[in-house]
Amino acid sequence: MMAETDRMQVSVPDTPATDADLREVALSRAEYAQAVEMLGRYPTRVELGMIGALWSEHCGYKHSRPLFTMFPTTGPRVLQGPGENAGVVDIGDGLALALKMESHNHPSAVEPYQGAATGVGGIVRDIFTMGARPIAILDALRFGPLDEPRNRYLFGGVVAGIGGYGNSLGIPTVGGEINVHPSYRGNPLVNAMCVGIAPHERVTRASAGEPGNVLLLVGAATGRDGIQGATFASGDLDEAAMERRPAVQVGNPFLEKLLMEACLELLETDDVVGMQDLGAAGITSSAVECAGRAGTGIEIDVRAITRRERGMTAYEVMLSESQERMLVIVKPEAVRRVRDRFARWELHADAVGVVTDDGRVRIRDGSTLVVDVPTDLLTEGCPTYTPSAIESAETIERRAFDPRQVPDIAPVDVVAALTRLLSHPDIASKRPVWETYDHTIGTNTVLGPGVGDAAVLRVRGTRRGVALTTDCNARYCGLDPYLGGMHAVAEAARNLACVGAEPVAVTDCLNFGTPERPEIYFQVREAVRGLADACRALAVPVVSGNVSLYNDGIAGAILPTPIVGMAGVLDDIDQRVGMALPPDATLLLLGPTMATTGASLYLATICGTEAGAPPVLDLMVEAAVQACVRRAIRAGYVRAAHDLADGGLAVALAEACIAGGVGCEVDLPGALSTAVDGRLDALLFGEAASRVLLAVAPEAIGRIEEYAAALDLSLSIVGRTTEIRQFALRGIMNVPLHNLSTAWENALA
Repeated sequence: MMAETDRMQVSVPDTPATDADLREVALSRAEYAQAVEMLGRYPTRVELGMIGALWSEHCGYKHSRPLFTMFPTTGPRVLQGPGENAGVVDIGDGLALALKMESHNHPSAVEPYQGAATGVGGIVRDIFTMGARPIAILDALRFGPLDEPRNRYLFGGVVAGIGGYGNSLGIPTVGGEINVHPSYRGNPLVNAMCVGIAPHERVTRASAGEPGNVLLLVGAATGRDGIQGATFASGDLDEAAMERRPAVQVGNPFLEKLLMEACLELLETDDVVGMQDLGAAGITSSAVECAGRAGTGIEIDVRAITRRERGMTAYEVMLSESQERMLVIVKPEAVRRVRDRFARWELHADAVGVVTDDGRVRIRDGSTLVVDVPTDLLTEGCPTYTPSAIESAETIERRAFDPRQVPDIAPVDVVAALTRLLSHPDIASKRPVWETYDHTIGTNTVLGPGVGDAAVLRVRGTRRGVALTTDCNARYCGLDPYLGGMHAVAEAARNLACVGAEPVAVTDCLNFGTPERPEIYFQVREAVRGLADACRALAVPVVSGNVSLYNDGIAGAILPTPIVGMAGVLDDIDQRVGMALPPDATLLLLGPTMATTGASLYLATICGTEAGAPPVLDLMVEAAVQACVRRAIRAGYVRAAHDLADGGLAVALAEACIAGGVGCEVDLPGALSTAVDGRLDALLFGEAASRVLLAVAPEAIGRIEEYAAALDLSLSIVGRTTEIRQFALRGIMNVPLHNLSTAWENALA
């Protein structure tokens, strides 16, 4: 076969590609010229499609890759950093944690159920491809205002798709976040995160290995769904894109369950050399990237690929993104054993190609050679860009706004403001959503949705726990992308600290508008710089991630939304704490006393002004606060912990009281009021970094004070909890907890 292929030549086009050809594959005329120069000829139609897919933003990261050098990616726990299907870190006891987050934004805007469902399926495959059994899913979602029918439709479809796929796989969806803002009108963000656990020795890479190894395509038959999905995800979501429903894949979670179990079983043998899921760009990306990592070539015959539709061309087969498919690279002598093993799981495995030693990608359609290009043209040849980056004058002006220009809130309006904030979708109970998901399946979830600042799962066979969270305040990023990026990392790490966990790794999903616009590229660059600086200061490496640009459609550019997924480890899971306040506890506020309504949810929601500078963030103080919280939790002094985020102190107190079903009597120290110049709005609803509400037994106060003093941290006694279900802030408000709970519980019902 190889000798025959060596004599074959591709049929080279006589004329260059037309503008319509280039639009189909999302290549610019300059990029096409670069490909022609590298090839020394015009590319064939299939070559052009493969180049377009692998040079797309979704696969090639051509606008963002130059920025990745800012990220810290190594550390004592890192076993596999960026560049594989998922990052992997050591969590002790010979076990590794694999984690990854990806976006499925454009598909979800066009077909919300299947877009979200296949987003879950793809991220799960990224995890078990690494040899890790998936143990949890998280989803970070953004929508336009939910009182608008289109956004409500997208919201319902996305939630149903996530639940339908994850529940069918038997993987719990344990956390995430939902935020609402007008900038996401018509362009929702659907970011899915998955984590899995494997013994160190079972961790698998996606590499082609030695020449002669055989490429097996396993799982679903190949259809026309998702063709050029990678380029679809790498362009503007305009009216034409909204009609591209065929670019959205269709999922089958029950087939994926079989595929997952079969692959994990197979990885217990020595027959597998490498494994890669077929996601964006289908077999094109999976096969070419495996060859690129190994420094080899590949040869594939598309005639050997099982199809579910008649008349499919080599172009369609190579660029199909049909779901539930895996590329498994095996030793030649193991092909029969591996195929028999898949057959026992009712999965067919096509031997579609071989690994070669000449560094070229050759694709045949029977006796016709349709692709013959150097591997590195597709992997390393992708151009990178560093566009102009200029902060918009409007953003500078809005950030300069002084929130003290807004009249202070009157005491008579405090209850109404708090009630309205608690019913805002960003804060309100997500119970109607997470009850759609099965968050307890597998019986490993010990802190699930709504009971802690992060989800916590037990690691079976050990005393350890894994804590998981996602975070990003896009309002902060819109007003100051550098500071907003730092806040995303800091809050994620603080959430882990509040359950007692030590952060060990970050995966991210960078969601932005069109990068050719200078003001958008400024947001991308500065947000990445902020993420990187915070990760470095808090010693949390970035081990994987995804970029989603061109979220700039009918409603304009989205707010810059660099979502951070973070994992942490508890050495003893019994030391975990949640956010639900117990009765008869003393309430302490740890961290800075200064707060601002600038960039706050209060200012945006109650005052109708989305402006002002986000809160300052001192990363040394942040690290000290988190260390203090973890030390106090591990010593057994903390009965509940909750970080102060959107809505400030009043909202944090209300959330924790509602979670615990207890009332509170709060008498805010004069020092807190002095720090905010006596303004009631900043005292109650102002936001600040590095603040945590702690509930402790009265006899533990002295020890917490010692811990805080040793780190030069502010600590204030703000009140106590009571069995009387009244929410009482002395001299300010006294309202039945039921009233606040009703507003919080029913907003998304």
